[in-house]
Amino acid sequence: MTSRNNPPRDNFKESTRSQDKENIPPPDLNPAAKEEEPHLTHSFEWSYRKNIYTHTCNQAQSIEDCLKKSPKFKAAAEKQKGKELVIVRSGKAIASHFPCRVIKNERLTLKFVKAEEKPKKPVSGSGYPCKKRQSSKLVIFHVMARGGKNVVRILKNPELRKDMQEITVYAYEGEKVKQALRRDGRFLNTMFKKNCVLCNMHTEVNTEMCNLVDDLDDETFKIKLLDKSDPPESQPGSLDDAYVLQSESQAGDSGGYEELSQQTNTVESETDNVAEKKPNLCLNIYLKQMQNCLSSEFKDSIKSSKKQTHDLNFTQNLLRLEFGSNAQSCREVKTMRKLMELSHSVCQVRINGKPQGSGFLVFSRFVLTNAHVIKDFCNDNGRLNERVTVTFSYESLEQNDGLIDVEEVSGYDYSPDVSGTDWALLKLSDVQILPGGLLTHCGFIRHSGGISIVGHPAGGTKKIESCLVVSSENRNQVVERHYSNNKEPFHFITRRFFENVAGDLQQRKHLLTYESCLFDGSSGSPVFNEDGDVVAMHSGGYAYPGVMGQNQSVIEFGYPFSDIIEHIIIQMVEREKFDVLKEYLSCKCARQQDFLVGVKKLVDSRNLTRFKNVLNSSVAVDDKSLKAFFEFFSRREQPEPMDIN
Repeated sequence: MTSRNNPPRDNFKESTRSQDKENIPPPDLNPAAKEEEPHLTHSFEWSYRKNIYTHTCNQAQSIEDCLKKSPKFKAAAEKQKGKELVIVRSGKAIASHFPCRVIKNERLTLKFVKAEEKPKKPVSGSGYPCKKRQSSKLVIFHVMARGGKNVVRILKNPELRKDMQEITVYAYEGEKVKQALRRDGRFLNTMFKKNCVLCNMHTEVNTEMCNLVDDLDDETFKIKLLDKSDPPESQPGSLDDAYVLQSESQAGDSGGYEELSQQTNTVESETDNVAEKKPNLCLNIYLKQMQNCLSSEFKDSIKSSKKQTHDLNFTQNLLRLEFGSNAQSCREVKTMRKLMELSHSVCQVRINGKPQGSGFLVFSRFVLTNAHVIKDFCNDNGRLNERVTVTFSYESLEQNDGLIDVEEVSGYDYSPDVSGTDWALLKLSDVQILPGGLLTHCGFIRHSGGISIVGHPAGGTKKIESCLVVSSENRNQVVERHYSNNKEPFHFITRRFFENVAGDLQQRKHLLTYESCLFDGSSGSPVFNEDGDVVAMHSGGYAYPGVMGQNQSVIEFGYPFSDIIEHIIIQMVEREKFDVLKEYLSCKCARQQDFLVGVKKLVDSRNLTRFKNVLNSSVAVDDKSLKAFFEFFSRREQPEPMDIN
């Protein structure tokens, strides 16, 4: 793991020997893709009516089958019998037959809505059948619940459209869009009988139903009706075209022929004559492939005769794509206002007057930053051997004052390879005015969507960057892209480096990963989610030198904020720093109960005897909040909410 303020670890350093790259095959960063991936044991949380439960799974199955093993879920489902189960993941509804292996270390929200009037054809736990699956690699994309141009209704159940803005669809590499949407089971069958397309919400590029899903991963689309003509023929090369045609002819239409066009009141019904198609199935496929080839050659001929127009259109499309590719990182104005306000709590950490990193006020007089920012300037007891200061007001070159001294390092843990922690809690000198602490703005991590980072990159003024989260299942794709882009220019960055990065990321699934341009000096910056709440602390990345010697990074990461707070609480008890603990408890944080429950789980699972001994041996304290804190952890049964007021 490479920090922004420290050189890479030895296992990521590469020799400067030149290698014969022509004989070096691409790195095998995902060997499991060659065959069906083993179903590793994984855990997730699910909530229903404000109650939160955890579940551990060790076998391949759908998420609904996984939930059915919980007595609590079975009881809730029995009470809601006749209603449709809606499973919400990261604010988007997933199908009940969604593969459970994707759900790792995250929380699902369950709800029940009124079921559609007509019973739908049941979908098996493994999804829509596929006779010849060429890949086990999943492609996950998102579809808006409301259709786009000329589309009134696309979902069978109108209640789902009222309740959700987006739904998540899964597919397998090599499948067609039409296959994936049919397997999902929530879309009206009428949609597949008209010339509908997926329109990318950010690039506005259309994807036809006959296209492959391979490049749709993590994209968001709106279904749009192009015209009333029949849908185009299938793209050759997709999974088992003959079987697909047969399967689609057998698929039920549980939603009926609802109104699809705003200008049309009725839609002509179409009947699939399966019996007539079967004898000539192979011949039809061959003719369609020939038709596609001739059509392609004709289009190439037209393009060559109108090269100038083609070049102009290509340039226009390229500019539109490049411009649209950054649209996902845009933030709502209200969120930016909140970030601007909370950015006052972000500071620059300086050693002897020189910038060393970033940090942020977390509660009272305590600033949180990375341990690697100050580890060379203090001893094991937290006593500083150099002058450490912070400034909250370095937002322009003219504002270079307002330095506040750091009295001590109240907490410290630098063990990224063992417990996966890298934090330091700095106590500031007693000053009259400080900005508000960000502990009261703590939020939940989402492993998709956008984030914003506020810090002091390269020792400069305070900056805000918005970027996109890289989900754990997409990390290898980012690594492969960097390897592909850097095979030629370098003689000293070999495939071994990228393989080590991929392997290290595989071991650190708890990290929040993203692609950022905030490098040296930004360690310790708060990472905000799309709601403007702190979810992580920006800590480092996997850096390598660019062509001109500039810093580049494969991927960046941050440690979850909630994990850091839990480790701070444990360390304050073990070191009997009750003054710091008291300051923390006085902070009115909405998630304080979640933090304490997390601490209790860590103490029990890791059998932290030192923590338990301090609780058992501590004399009774007069402070009401500390007394309630000790009583909370002394209960053997399920702890009740702690009242510290």
